Amino acid sequence: MTDDNSSIVQLPDFDTLANNLIEEGVLTVSPSELHGILAGHLAAGARFDPDTLLRVVAELMDLDILSGEKIKLILLELYQITLAQLQSTEFSLQLLMPDDVHQLEQRADALGDWCSGFLSGFGLYAARHAQLSEEVTETLHDLAQIAQIAAESEAAGDEDEADLMEVYEYVRMAALLVFTECNPEPDEPGKQPVLH
Repeated sequence: MTDDNSSIVQLPDFDTLANNLIEEGVLTVSPSELHGILAGHLAAGARFDPDTLLRVVAELMDLDILSGEKIKLILLELYQITLAQLQSTEFSLQLLMPDDVHQLEQRADALGDWCSGFLSGFGLYAARHAQLSEEVTETLHDLAQIAQIAAESEAAGDEDEADLMEVYEYVRMAALLVFTECNPEPDEPGKQPVLH
């Protein structure tokens, strides 16, 4: 195994996606929630070809079609990178969040949106998993709690910043846990996801 970070690919920029969503007339779904929905779909085992993905996303946002080429490319990239990160053995999943220049409350809201999106996305395809383990069931319950309370902190001190990072890390690992249980590895030793 090499020591370089070539397999760690960055998600599209939060603000760029936000601006492109606004250009499409989408004001009700945030980039974090959208990423959570896609991650939830993937965690439940759903896979989409590009055309189906764009149609599913358009439906989620109450659009007939996505008109801009740039938003289509960003969404396809977001989907591919998220799938690759979930499949990675390096636990490299990132959550699409506003960066540190945004206020703590905005980032806490975004984390809540991500959790809410993940639960919605997972719920759409979860029926294919007749029985979830107790650990995954508890994890999904925790994500529901985080989605509800993420925005309640109003003071932005260093301790709150550390708390947010701790919750972010928990959510990240929770998503990976759900993905791992619901997407057992095929019996193909040595098969690694390929990133382009």
